[in-house]
Amino acid sequence: MVLKLYGSPVSTCTGRVVAVIEEIGLEYELVPVDLTTGEHKRPPHIERNPFGQIPALADGDLVLFESRVITRYLVRKYGKGSHLLKEHTPEEAAAVDQWIEVEVQHFNSPISVLVYQHLFLPVFYGGKTDEKVVAAEVEKLGKVLDVYEAKLSKTKFLAGDYYSLADLHHLTYGHYLLTTTPHASLFHSRPHVKAWWEAIASRPASKKVTAALSFTS
Repeated sequence: MVLKLYGSPVSTCTGRVVAVIEEIGLEYELVPVDLTTGEHKRPPHIERNPFGQIPALADGDLVLFESRVITRYLVRKYGKGSHLLKEHTPEEAAAVDQWIEVEVQHFNSPISVLVYQHLFLPVFYGGKTDEKVVAAEVEKLGKVLDVYEAKLSKTKFLAGDYYSLADLHHLTYGHYLLTTTPHASLFHSRPHVKAWWEAIASRPASKKVTAALSFTS
């Protein structure tokens, strides 16, 4: 059965799910949801995600929302031979879970604000970047990446010497930060973070996702 993913190819959250689908090698159909017309806030999509957001996944009769829930579901059901969750022992599973949580609690907030200020605000809403907001979030993200730099000086990836969801979940916002904002140095000035990012971005599945993260068409 072909998975149906409801979302947008330029959405960071949709791209996060697509990255997992591509890593595992699953068949899927991306069903576009037009955010500019408010399609995500109306039936039938509001029935898939009661919060009116994207993406949503339909796997047969099962419908899921929240991208990080979807990624874990897909790995547990279809990607058991991978290291994406590394659930062979409680200790390995906890290592991945810990850095998944770090991405949610510490990395996502500042980087999402920076991408919003430099990309989504001017492109979608015709707004102007608030440099005071940007400066504050650059400082916050820099402190987070200092922690990453220290961790990545000891292991190739965040949870260990293997690629996992803890790394993959950084793909879409990381790509937008490096390609649409003037803050690429946040990654590039930290050698272990830079090497880690290059290892993530060079994966075939990652390249398929980032190729779609474009507003040029």
